[in-house]
Amino acid sequence: MAESEFLLPDVGEGLTEAEIVSWKVKPGDIVAINQVLVEIETAKSLVELPSPFEGTVSALLVEEGQTVDVGTPIISVGTGITVPIAPAPEIPAEVTDAAGSITHEAPVEEAPANLVGYGAKGHAATRRRRGDIAPTAVVAPAASAPARPASVPAAAASAVIAKPPIRKLAKDLDVDLREVVATGLAGEITRDDVVRQAKQASVFRNIQTPAWADEREEKIPVKGVRKAIATAMVQSAFTAPHVSVFVDIDATRTMEFVKRLKASTDFAGIRVSPLLIVAKALIWAVRRNPTVNSSWSDKEITVHHYVNLGIAAATPRGLLVPNVKDAQELSLLELAQALENLVITARDGKTQPAEMANGTITITNVGSFGMDTGTPILNPGEAAIVAMGTIKQKPWIVDGEVRSRFVTTVAGSFDHRIVDGDVASRFVADVASIIEEPALLLD
Repeated sequence: MAESEFLLPDVGEGLTEAEIVSWKVKPGDIVAINQVLVEIETAKSLVELPSPFEGTVSALLVEEGQTVDVGTPIISVGTGITVPIAPAPEIPAEVTDAAGSITHEAPVEEAPANLVGYGAKGHAATRRRRGDIAPTAVVAPAASAPARPASVPAAAASAVIAKPPIRKLAKDLDVDLREVVATGLAGEITRDDVVRQAKQASVFRNIQTPAWADEREEKIPVKGVRKAIATAMVQSAFTAPHVSVFVDIDATRTMEFVKRLKASTDFAGIRVSPLLIVAKALIWAVRRNPTVNSSWSDKEITVHHYVNLGIAAATPRGLLVPNVKDAQELSLLELAQALENLVITARDGKTQPAEMANGTITITNVGSFGMDTGTPILNPGEAAIVAMGTIKQKPWIVDGEVRSRFVTTVAGSFDHRIVDGDVASRFVADVASIIEEPALLLD
């Protein structure tokens, strides 16, 4: 049996290191191609790594919680195994084709099956013996019940079923998954199951405000997403000279428009909020003020004639900024669907590095936390970011009379190397004009 080491791959553009979050296998387990071996945390997301080969786990080379560089061996697997069946006479192995015909196959030399895209290391060719079955990947049946490799130990088969983001949520909320009642269609624990359990265990306190710990202080390692956020924000704040502008807006017509969209059959089942209108307003304003959608280098300014719209999302793992690619090409309905998918994916911890790459301009919705406005820091590599404040009823003068209107504040921060004050002001004013009168989008 040959030993193969699985090296930590670069699962995202430019990844240099990752933390081993949790192993899904242990020494002695038999693994199949594409079976999840481990969950890792990069600087941007949680990622499950599938096995690039099949065989028996010899050793876990890195402990959970340890951060290692890309290219580091993390697991050793004995490959080239065969799975014996009942003794067979000394004749060539029989193979039944799709039509039911039986043919004879001569012994062949073959390497263990290998997952395309990884490339294996240390594989040795093995000879298929008469009466043996060549190693194959486990194929899920068409039945509704989830397939499980035949090699999974009984203890593992009886364990709770929960996806990595759900396990992370349970850990954050101090929920023991063994005590959670699963309601998923395949017997898996869902996000709602975990939150319900957390609420039941926290009757006398808010689940997001845990009781004081016994220790007077807590040390939190700076790594993963938090380390990436810190590096990016310091780089942005001390590289790009920021300038910010603000404007108060009568958003009453936007609120009325959102109400009509929610009642529309076209938007049935889709989350519609004022953020959708702000996003569409930003795209409209970019077309009128293209330099805000730019990137700076020491030699040139690159003006992007497309909008990869970033949405700053607060998640249990920290601040993530995934973006909607080519948002300028989307209809209002398509943009609503894209924003909903983006936020759900981010909050569930499933955002992939590619989904956060190549953003051109960003929205941060501080209003979702009850804030009126703020001075956001630019997402590195971008020239503008818009902050959307809370929308609340306030006294507002309309045609010389004081009336109750829905009012919000929109702020914009800009890279002053690229965006001058007049362009920044016109851009924010254009965003404001759409929020005040969404019908302008029809022009």
